[in-house]
Amino acid sequence: MAVLQHTPISLQSPKSPVSARIPRTLTHSLSFSTAFPSLRLKLRLFVSNGKGGARMSSAAAGSYALALADVSKSKNTLDTTSADIEKIEKIFSDQQVYDFFVNPTIDEEKKRKVIDEISASSGLQPHTTNFLNILVDGKRIDLIQEIVKEFEVVYNKLTDTEVAVVSSVVKLESHHLAQIAKQVQKLTGAKNVRIKTLIDPSLLAGFTVRYGNAGSKLIDMSVKKHLEEIAAQLDQVLENGLLFCFK
Repeated sequence: MAVLQHTPISLQSPKSPVSARIPRTLTHSLSFSTAFPSLRLKLRLFVSNGKGGARMSSAAAGSYALALADVSKSKNTLDTTSADIEKIEKIFSDQQVYDFFVNPTIDEEKKRKVIDEISASSGLQPHTTNFLNILVDGKRIDLIQEIVKEFEVVYNKLTDTEVAVVSSVVKLESHHLAQIAKQVQKLTGAKNVRIKTLIDPSLLAGFTVRYGNAGSKLIDMSVKKHLEEIAAQLDQVLENGLLFCFK
């Protein structure tokens, strides 16, 4: 059984984040875009205006994800490409980086230069870098966040991987996560289990595990759940006691 631990990946150089490394001339273009927000708005409306537009956008993201998966599979680098996609997800979660790439007033050549910087600093594979350049040239880089999600779905199907999201108050030890992965594997019959971790202070103690289609299944081992159960039992006892008094 392969247990893939989802851990934070350093995507930035020790000196500065990706957004800080955007050249001053490009930062000026970002300011220009801020002064004329209708240009960005027009691009996003073109992609997702109405239900039909949203469906077309989703279909396009799925097609791009499948194409990247096919190339990765042919090169026998599916796992490495999945790691690249995780890095890309982190990078483009920076709103300044995303806005820079979807800004139609910035020349594609400047965007490609920034992609080269990202590729070099993050150690992306050549075909992953080429993929990003294709999205820039085709003016579909705005789909990158959807493509990331679609690629994960494709990857999980190709590798028979079940994703389990473990939420806890504090970071769990690796051997605890391995035990959770083993249990999820027994429940699902998946060949591989991939663990993603989240910190949730509201749980008080213990942990929860979500897995299955869109996290539809839940294992709740949190103190919060037990406290809620105790509170419900007390409410029931008090309610029954009051009913007894009124009889």
